[in-house]
Amino acid sequence: MNFKRFITTLIIYFIFWLAYTTSLAANEIIMGIILSTLLSVFTYKSFSQKNPENNIVVRIINLIKYIPVFIIEMVKANLDVARRVINPSLPINPGIIKISTDLKSDYAKLFLANSITLTPGTLTLDVKDNNLFIHWIDIESTDKDIQKNLISGKFEDLLGGIF
Repeated sequence: MNFKRFITTLIIYFIFWLAYTTSLAANEIIMGIILSTLLSVFTYKSFSQKNPENNIVVRIINLIKYIPVFIIEMVKANLDVARRVINPSLPINPGIIKISTDLKSDYAKLFLANSITLTPGTLTLDVKDNNLFIHWIDIESTDKDIQKNLISGKFEDLLGGIF
């Protein structure tokens, strides 16, 4: 057991516990120490690895970076679909496209597919190997690289650092 990594993990968990409970009552502190110790016993190896791909702190930071990007993209897509509903004369060019992903993890692909589906105007129909089949309300380009950049580019870059 690497004692330094264990203690670092325990301290980080305990700080999160204090921030979550916002209490310095003795029973809260004791429970925080107990839970932080138990979590640290099981997670200190993956929590503080030097390899950034497996370091949970780096992955959490990347997740925190991902959330605002996802929200901004979702708001933009909502406004676009609302504009098309309000003004039916706006052209639409619906169709199904295939996007290749560089993500390796099945979880990352699942997260990408769900992020695309949660963004109005797009719906992930299937994920097969490294390809996503997506129904898009308005296909803006036939170029595969442009399609990938418009639909999954911002998501994929950040998801690679999470999973």
